[in-house]
Amino acid sequence: MTIAALIAWVVTALGGFALFGMWLTRRREADAAPSRIGPGLIFAHLLLAATGLVIWLVHVLGLDEPWIRWLALAILVVVTGLGLAMSARWAADRKDRSPPPTPEQGFPVVLVAGHGVLAVVTLVLVALIAFGVA
Repeated sequence: MTIAALIAWVVTALGGFALFGMWLTRRREADAAPSRIGPGLIFAHLLLAATGLVIWLVHVLGLDEPWIRWLALAILVVVTGLGLAMSARWAADRKDRSPPPTPEQGFPVVLVAGHGVLAVVTLVLVALIAFGVA
């Protein structure tokens, strides 16, 4: 199950990087409105998620200490909260179609939903492992 959590986390990260790339590209377009999702929130989400993934990778590669699992879970809980805040803002902005569009308004729904579902799967798997259920 540890490897399944790692795979889920990596695939989630790939989706997140795709969304981040779209956000950066659209943010630079001349006719784009300013993003309504603050860059601090986006970068905190990205950096904490990457940090948690590295910590989980250390766990997978052999440092099987309970505190490593708990640290990864704690970081993942914070990352999930930041992600939920961003997705709530994104969902509200999708309804507002007044021009010019914000950089995040054009995100593909399937990519955002897939990223969110995989994030939940990752969180559940890591939590099961941290609590010793799996």
